Amino acid sequence: MERNMLSGLIRGLLGLGSLGALGTLGFVFSGDSAAAPPPGNSEGEWRLLEPVTFENLSVFPVVSSSTHDTSWFLTLDEGLASGEVQVREQGSEGMARNRDGVLRPTYTNSAAVNQLVLINRSKRPLLLLAGELVSGGKQDRVIGKDRLVPAGSEPLPLEVFCVEHGRWSSGASFNQAKTIVHPSVREQATVEQDQTRVWNAVRAGTTAKARSSTAGVGAAAAPPPTPAPLASPRIARTIQDEAPTESYQKIYESRSVGTSVDEYVSELQKRFSKATSGVKDAQVVGVVIAYGGEVAWSDIFASNGLFEQYWNKLLRSYVVEALARPGYKQVASRADAGDFLRRLNGRVREETEPGVYRWREINEGRLSQIELDALEPKVVTLHRLLIHRTN
Repeated sequence: MERNMLSGLIRGLLGLGSLGALGTLGFVFSGDSAAAPPPGNSEGEWRLLEPVTFENLSVFPVVSSSTHDTSWFLTLDEGLASGEVQVREQGSEGMARNRDGVLRPTYTNSAAVNQLVLINRSKRPLLLLAGELVSGGKQDRVIGKDRLVPAGSEPLPLEVFCVEHGRWSSGASFNQAKTIVHPSVREQATVEQDQTRVWNAVRAGTTAKARSSTAGVGAAAAPPPTPAPLASPRIARTIQDEAPTESYQKIYESRSVGTSVDEYVSELQKRFSKATSGVKDAQVVGVVIAYGGEVAWSDIFASNGLFEQYWNKLLRSYVVEALARPGYKQVASRADAGDFLRRLNGRVREETEPGVYRWREINEGRLSQIELDALEPKVVTLHRLLIHRTN
C-alpha cells in the first residue's frame, strides 16, 4: 500500500511539471512515527447512544456536547453546484487564468484514469472526502483520499479512482453526484489504493466474507444468514440490463437496485431522527456502523453542521453495503461499538500541506484510522474515519 501511495505521489508530481504552481504546494511527507493524540481531537468528548437498527444494519449515533465552527469550509457538492469548484480531465484545457490574471499551463497533455485537475475559485477552503463521486468526463471517478484545497488555489492534481469501467470517452463536464460510494468500494480506494480492487468491489457489492459459525461442540449452531438482496448475480444482471458501462451511479441507483435502497434508507432515517431528537446538551457529530454483530465502520465530524451535510449520502452508502452483505440477525454490542471511539495504538503515516491540512493514517491489526486536520484558522480534526478492513 505504501508503494502504491509513493508511486501515486510521483505520478502527481510529474503531472504537475508544467503547472507553475508546484512550489506553492509545500507537501511534507513523514515516515512512520509513534501515535500521539493530535491537537483538536475530540474523542474524549464523544458519547455513544443506543443503536438504531433495521434488518442487518445497526447505526450507533455519536454525540458531543462540544463542537467546532466549521462554517468556514466548503463541501464538494456546494462548490460544484455554485460553479466555484471545477473538476476537469487532465489535458482538457492547456492553460488557466490565475487570480493575478496571468495565464499559466495547468497540467499534462493527456487524460489519466487516476488523476484529475481541481480548481477552487471560492473564498473558502474546500473539504474533500474519500469516496465522494464526481460524474462526467471520460468516466465517473471517486475521490481517493480526504484533503483540504486552499481558497482560490491554482489548478491542483486530484487523486481519484474510476468507478465506470466500461467507458473512456468524452462526456459532460464533471458535476456533483451527491453520492459517496459504499464502504467496500471506499475501503479499496482509501486504504488499499488499488484501482482493480475498486472495480471488483463495484461489481461484487461487498468485499466482506460470510462468517462461519463459531458454535462449540454440543452447542446449537448459529442460524444461517439470509441471502444478500444485492448479491453479485443481481448486480451482474443490473449491469447487463441497465448499466453497460459499469457506472457505479447507474448500478446502485437503477430501478432494480434503487427501490430497495430507497425503502431501507427511508425507514432508517425515520428511526434515526426519532432516536436523536430528544438528546439534550449534545449534538450528533457522527455514527458507528455495524452489520449483523460486526462493528465495521465509523464516520465522525468536527460539528453537527458537517455531519448533517454528509449524512444523507453516507446513510445511503451504509445501506447499500448492508444489502450486499448476508443478513445476520444479530445486533452488535454497545461495548464493541464504543471501541471505535478510541484512538488506535499503532504507527502513524502523515501527509501535510503547511498551513492548510494534515492527513494521518494509523493501522492496528485489521483496523485503520484516518483523520483529516484543518491547520487554519486553528487546528481541528474535521473528519475521522475508522474501518475494520475486509481484506
